[in-house]
Amino acid sequence: MNTTKKHIDLPKHTSAFQAYPLSFQPILKERIWGGSKLKTLGKSLPNEHIGESWEISMIDTDVNIVSHGIYQGVSLANLIEKYPEEILGSKVYQKYGRQFPLLFKFLDAKTDLSIQLHPNDELAKKRHNSFGKTEMWYIMQADENARIILGFKNDSSAEEYLEHLDNKTLPSVLQEYYVKKGDVFFIETGTIHAIGGGILLAEIQQTSDITYRVYDWDRVDANGKERELHVDLALEAINYQKKQTKIDYVKEEDASVALVDCPYFTTNLVSLTSIYKKQHNSETFTVYICTEGNATLCTNTECLNIKEGQTILVPACLQNLEIKGQATLLEVFINKI
Repeated sequence: MNTTKKHIDLPKHTSAFQAYPLSFQPILKERIWGGSKLKTLGKSLPNEHIGESWEISMIDTDVNIVSHGIYQGVSLANLIEKYPEEILGSKVYQKYGRQFPLLFKFLDAKTDLSIQLHPNDELAKKRHNSFGKTEMWYIMQADENARIILGFKNDSSAEEYLEHLDNKTLPSVLQEYYVKKGDVFFIETGTIHAIGGGILLAEIQQTSDITYRVYDWDRVDANGKERELHVDLALEAINYQKKQTKIDYVKEEDASVALVDCPYFTTNLVSLTSIYKKQHNSETFTVYICTEGNATLCTNTECLNIKEGQTILVPACLQNLEIKGQATLLEVFINKI
């Protein structure tokens, strides 16, 4: 389900890029496990089964449309096609070309997602001509006793995994974490995982929609059909070693605290109580995800009010930022290029 309006062409009277912080129309995705919590983030939902809000995406036909300013109605793809270095940054453009390399989402799991995993870059390129899917989760809200599944409890093997899969006992050898607001998890490719019911989270990931579903709790859709599983594809892609996935951190007021720093993205947490100033270089774009509160983000071109549930793309050519207010923000850019 893509609820965005059709995009329009770039304004004909513009030639040089007129830089400002960009917000986008969300792309809403109906899922068998979805619910209605995305309403709490200001999303207008067409039904009670919306599992995902894609905030910034350039995957296939799922491309977000700018929601305000001179480029309102223009697709992110069209903007990057004309102004790649100004938006992406010099080094990101050099590495990825005119492709936006990350995907930003909010997820509402009313019921358990399937147990699944994602292939690494090498396998994804060979099999699907795609990037792999390294990702991270920031828990925004969790019902009592809500949990996630991440990796094996102990080092395993393909043989043990297949035995438990055949016996429908796979969850018994997987690691569960009971979660609360503010918890952070880093999910490398090959890590078997599932989001449990009752969780609302922000997800940052590589630009990829390749998922290998291996167990779906034996549920069926409205027509009595089970969803497709990808057991054979998953065998070579799974990392059978026990992984440490939970990220521990200590908040620091009005400063950025490192959460994840991997080859694909760097994510910091900003606990804003008054004012936060940041000078970026022109090598990478920066994205701010507001997970709580309200703030005003100012560049040398204009100010933009942001609130819980909003995701803002700051083009790389805008290097001096000032954010005021009381909010929790995820700050994301690409550092290891």
